[in-house]
Amino acid sequence: MTPTETGARPRVEGERELEIFEATLAVLDEVGYDLLTMDAVATRAKASKATLYRRWKGKPELVVAAIMAHKGEAVVPDTGTLRGDLLEAYCGASGGLDDPLAQSVLSAVVTAMGRDPEFAEVYRRDFIGPKVAVSRAIYDRARERGEVHPDVDLAILAPSLAGIVLHRAFLLGDTVTPELVGRILDEVILPAARCGPRSPKSPSDPTV
Repeated sequence: MTPTETGARPRVEGERELEIFEATLAVLDEVGYDLLTMDAVATRAKASKATLYRRWKGKPELVVAAIMAHKGEAVVPDTGTLRGDLLEAYCGASGGLDDPLAQSVLSAVVTAMGRDPEFAEVYRRDFIGPKVAVSRAIYDRARERGEVHPDVDLAILAPSLAGIVLHRAFLLGDTVTPELVGRILDEVILPAARCGPRSPKSPSDPTV
């Protein structure tokens, strides 16, 4: 009995799936998320649109799946130090600093998240969620080693490096390099991790 006769949907797997992902990212790189269509991806991948819809619910799911496949599985680095782990997470093989396609895709994603709530929801759930978990694991382990002050609010500190990197890349136009990430770590992130929160000063404090 065939998959159609049983009601099951045939899956797109292996090399064929990777070809579709490559086609998706190529179209995304060329035209951005707004102009990307399932038809355009199907044409680039030499597949039918029906094939894509049998595997992915729609454009948001396909694009996010392609990005996840390109970036690879979210893995918690284990270098023995907070600085080393963060450098590996941002500048290692999965960081994408030396990957022009990854940088172009990120630019398209940032734009798309502000325009398409459905895409933003899928991207935050499937891509950002695991990244947040990796970041939190890095800081939790560093806190156990004594590298992070017990009173530091990790909900504030953990996303800070990504926020600074994105600001410099997309607002200031800087080229993000391992050297720049290292400076941000040494001058901002690591001092904040070690020192903990400061008590608010009263208006009568002469140093205010």
